[in-house]
Amino acid sequence: MTAPKAFYESRIIKFQRQLKTLKTAVNTSSTLRLLVFVGLLITLYFVWGNVQVILGIIGITSALFIVLLLRHNKLIYERDLLQALVKINQTELEVLNRNFHHLPDGMEYANADHAFSQDIDLFGRGSFFQYSNRTSLKSGTEHLVHDLLSNNIDSIQEKQGAIKELAALPEWRQQFGAEATLVKIEVSAKSVVDWLANYKIFVPKRAKLISTIFSILSIAVWALYFLDFLSGYIVFGVFLLGLAISGRYLKGINKLAVHTTQIQSTFRQYARLISLLENQKFNANYLKREQNKVVRKENSSSALLKKFSKLLDALDQRNNILISIVANSFFLRDLYICKSIEDWILENRKEVPKWFETIAFFDAYSSLGNYAFNHDEYVYPTLVNNNKTMDCKGAAHPLLNPEIAIANDFEISKDEFFVITGANMAGKSTFLRTVGLQIVMANVGLPLCAKDVNYNPAKLITSMRTTDSLTDDESYFFSELKRLKVIIDTIEKEPHFIILDEILKGTNSTDKAVGSKKFIERLVRLKASGIIATHDLSLCSLADSLNEVKNYYFDAQIKNGELYFDYTFKEGVCQNMNASFLLTRMGIVD
Repeated sequence: MTAPKAFYESRIIKFQRQLKTLKTAVNTSSTLRLLVFVGLLITLYFVWGNVQVILGIIGITSALFIVLLLRHNKLIYERDLLQALVKINQTELEVLNRNFHHLPDGMEYANADHAFSQDIDLFGRGSFFQYSNRTSLKSGTEHLVHDLLSNNIDSIQEKQGAIKELAALPEWRQQFGAEATLVKIEVSAKSVVDWLANYKIFVPKRAKLISTIFSILSIAVWALYFLDFLSGYIVFGVFLLGLAISGRYLKGINKLAVHTTQIQSTFRQYARLISLLENQKFNANYLKREQNKVVRKENSSSALLKKFSKLLDALDQRNNILISIVANSFFLRDLYICKSIEDWILENRKEVPKWFETIAFFDAYSSLGNYAFNHDEYVYPTLVNNNKTMDCKGAAHPLLNPEIAIANDFEISKDEFFVITGANMAGKSTFLRTVGLQIVMANVGLPLCAKDVNYNPAKLITSMRTTDSLTDDESYFFSELKRLKVIIDTIEKEPHFIILDEILKGTNSTDKAVGSKKFIERLVRLKASGIIATHDLSLCSLADSLNEVKNYYFDAQIKNGELYFDYTFKEGVCQNMNASFLLTRMGIVD
């Protein structure tokens, strides 16, 4: 597989070269349309007064102008797509250089009541979400967030297979992502689905037949007028009759047009996205199951969406005065199109939610595949079914610069609880978040920042960053008690891996020590597995009376008057604390 950096650099060069050529074509197209318009004005000047010739020239020129406009719009789309592809690759290079703090941080998804979302650097500035998320659609982002927060330990091996396959398809992923970025979302996918489900028909059943008959009549009248068999008054009469028929349904048409204007870009781009899905062969069962939701033997989903998109575009063209007045007066155009739109809605509105869900799924999993591609040195955990929860070799936090991150080995069994002590800034909290993030990533199916991992799937629950609640008028201490109660209630129903950081901080040290010991003893009786970090060395005595409790620590040493951390996970109890040294070193105390 090509190294990520070289891949992205080559793609940028390729797309920028194509973009330069395409911009020239766009400018030429704009000039050509201007020349056609000027040519029309000059021609009309020389034939002014001959109504029949003028109408003929306007008709021919209008048709030519429409062809040029369609070609110009295609060029504009291709230009925008190339610009999106360039941006995608530039973003990846920035992230590889650890420059990602300008990307969406997902803070709106952090939830203090969730099992772990607020504690393990999942959301917020510098978070795993900000670092890894490359979804292009809001629905895709929501799907990704749901997977990260779901605590779902089912089908992990299938998820791994899906991510591995998508990681190996970087060109396809980028094409999918670039197409998705061009979706101009004015209303949410859910709103579109709800609107389609509740849509009320207003166009009469025979609207197409009426429109067709009236169009034939109009063409015949125009032909007879050009042959001088009918006067212009007859043509004008047909014009007024068409306006009257169209005007009867104008309120409903306008209402429909408002909705379709908001969703036409969505359906146009979704047709392209589904076409990419239909034409890509997947081997992973997890991907094929989703793909099968949009693949049809007859009338492909992309063709149906493309047809609907064209109908929406056609209705949107009613804003053109020429089309709005002439086409509706002589051909009842809006009535015909609205009937076609309603027929499509009735036939396909039950399929749309599946199509939208599939696109959101692939948007989310393409993001996960992109993460795996960028970290081909990471390992997928081997799933085991034994008494070990996690056995990691060379595990490090994925958000730390790999050039300076210190990797650690750790192994924790079921029903085993680690008490981790250590000096301030020695690495305790980082280690807790590393373990927590490893579990979440493993459950989603991602490769982990480690050399080797054996993993017995476990759900996660944490208490690390409890805050007081001004809204509920709660003290910090009461908020923490509530959180600990939630943990107990949760693991009584179902096993979870527990991560705690310095619990009961809101009370005095003696009370805290007694309460913390009793809480850990309760967890042990419930056969819970997990980790607690603490400065309270008295908790380490639990290992003397409880076989399930093991002591580990992170050390700090003072060498030649300087504080030194090795950030290495060691078995035993920490003996060196650094608060007094730091207070003195910083001149806070003597």
